[in-house]
Amino acid sequence: MLISNIDINMNLHKKYVLASSSKSRQMVLKNCGFMFTQVKPKCDEEEIKKNIKKNKGPEYVAKTLSFEKSISVSQDKKYFNHYVVGCDTLIYINNKIIDKAQNIEDAHYKIKMFSGKTHKIISGLTLCRRGEKIWQCSETTLVKIRRLKKAQINSYLKKTGKQILGSVGCYQIESLGPNIIENIKGDYFNVLGFPLFRFLNQISKL
Repeated sequence: MLISNIDINMNLHKKYVLASSSKSRQMVLKNCGFMFTQVKPKCDEEEIKKNIKKNKGPEYVAKTLSFEKSISVSQDKKYFNHYVVGCDTLIYINNKIIDKAQNIEDAHYKIKMFSGKTHKIISGLTLCRRGEKIWQCSETTLVKIRRLKKAQINSYLKKTGKQILGSVGCYQIESLGPNIIENIKGDYFNVLGFPLFRFLNQISKL
């Protein structure tokens, strides 16, 4: 289903909130002309992760975190009548969820682990209104990293600097990421941290 400017404009009378402090998610929505308020969610992500059972899959984890972000803002009286979208994005490889690198040495280790392999970018997306969940989904994009030598990884990290530690996969597809990425299969915007097409399709039905 194609989303036109008319479809988007039909939703402008509705009030939307992005329950995230992510600059990348903000950029994705702003660049498509979407109007919203950005609010930092009032939840402890690390504590939520600790309470999720270990046998739960990555899609469940991503959707749970996206729900907790969305509901924490939706329950605020200030945004009670707004449509609040929460999103959480994680990387899954070798049957485990990958956390952000703690330092450059850790980033080198993670990129070496990704080298020559395909990993999953999994996002959970939840829409809440008046303190209740009204819609939820997950989106998966496959990203293959080039087979890299140690010198290539070192050169890449020297160019990116410590700012790359803010990205779970140690790459930014909108910046220097294509230098180490071989290909992607799925929603490009999901790699940026927000499955835009699924979201726009859903709000066109509201």
